[in-house]
Amino acid sequence: MSNLRVLLVDDEEEFVTTLSERLSLRGIETEVAYNGENALAKMNQRTPDIVILDVMMPGLSGLDVLRQIKETLPDIPVILLTGRGSTREGIDGMKQGAFDYLMKPVDIEDLIKKMNEAMKRR
Repeated sequence: MSNLRVLLVDDEEEFVTTLSERLSLRGIETEVAYNGENALAKMNQRTPDIVILDVMMPGLSGLDVLRQIKETLPDIPVILLTGRGSTREGIDGMKQGAFDYLMKPVDIEDLIKKMNEAMKRR
């Protein structure tokens, strides 16, 4: 998975920064966005290989961002992160084109496994 570019999108700055550091230690290039608007702007500047996207964010929700990604870059795999009680949003996201969803707090090895699966199907 080296040379993989991942965009991490989550409004919980401490969580997403820690996740970015953990993935970077495994040789995965990461970029971080703290809201949906910033994520879409970053994607216009440099297209990632995969997007890890929180469902529940202020402003543009994760599902709003997912819809916009799928309209412009339908081949980019998106893995959603959902909190407790938001399984329905994860399922809705998959119906809208997300590759899969994981519950937070996410296990780093589970996330990497999902990322590998998504890239193989791309």
